[in-house]
Amino acid sequence: MSFMQTKDERLLAFYENVRRQVHLDIQAGGRYRLIGEGVKQYADKLREEMERRRLRFTPIDWN
Repeated sequence: MSFMQTKDERLLAFYENVRRQVHLDIQAGGRYRLIGEGVKQYADKLREEMERRRLRFTPIDWN
C-alpha cells in the first residue's frame, strides 16, 4: 500500500477517520469489536507516511 501520491490533507482525513472508528468501537463496549487487525495495519501505514512527511496529527489511542 503506497501513499506517495496522496495529498497531505487526504492522509490526515483517512487517519482521522480510523481514529474516530477506534473511539466509537471502544464506546460500543470493547476493544476492537468492529475494527480488525487489517484496519490497524492500514492506520500504521498511514502514520508512517505522515511521520515521514512530518505532518502534525493526533495519534490513535489503541487502548
